Amino acid sequence: MTLGYVGAGNMARALAIGFGEPALFSDSGSGRAAALAELVGGEAVATNSELAKRADVVVLAHKPAQLATIAPELSGAEVVLSLLGGVTLEQVAAAIPGASVTRAMPNTAVAVRKGVTCVCGAEELDALLEAVGRVVRLPERLIDAATAVSGVAPAYVALIAEAWVDAAVGQGIPAAQAAELVSASLSGAAALLEERGMDTLGVRREVTSPGGMTARGLRVLERAGLRSAFSDAAAAVVGSAK
Repeated sequence: MTLGYVGAGNMARALAIGFGEPALFSDSGSGRAAALAELVGGEAVATNSELAKRADVVVLAHKPAQLATIAPELSGAEVVLSLLGGVTLEQVAAAIPGASVTRAMPNTAVAVRKGVTCVCGAEELDALLEAVGRVVRLPERLIDAATAVSGVAPAYVALIAEAWVDAAVGQGIPAAQAAELVSASLSGAAALLEERGMDTLGVRREVTSPGGMTARGLRVLERAGLRSAFSDAAAAVVGSAK
């Protein structure tokens, strides 16, 4: 199966690296298509029309506002995977008549095949996307909300990890060891939560002794507004997608 990426930005790059297969790439003149083709194999094509003719699956990874301009160049595309934030299945189908359309919102962890991809629309690409992580089907009305959960996850976790490492360094732990402690702790805690069926309360209770160190730390995080910060961030992400 040959994939053709219209746009060669960060998400196209993450997916192409995760799939690890030669593909076709186009861009608007940035040179990213050629660089990506060199990285994963394949070819940077001269036009979107050529890409649409040669690709089995056309991946829309350009800026959402460019759909009206780019779509006429993709005439004849039969299978389309849209990564366009805020653009509905109906809008893509109207722009590229006759195409089978899947809308997907992956996160950049697909690059290491540990991604989460929220999908709606045609189901024929689910197996393909499962090669780079977990696929979660949702009604289209929830796709923007899901983006505020999984789509942002790599950035949120990176910020949390950075703050955690800084806190450890502030307590005298060398930076390299602090980073190792935080990285391994995040990975282990995520695996434990998954093993326990996301029983967050149960996992917390196993660690938290009444009046102990963990309890004191959790109280500080709650007082600092951790829960409300996540709620406000989710509302901001969903609002920006509309």
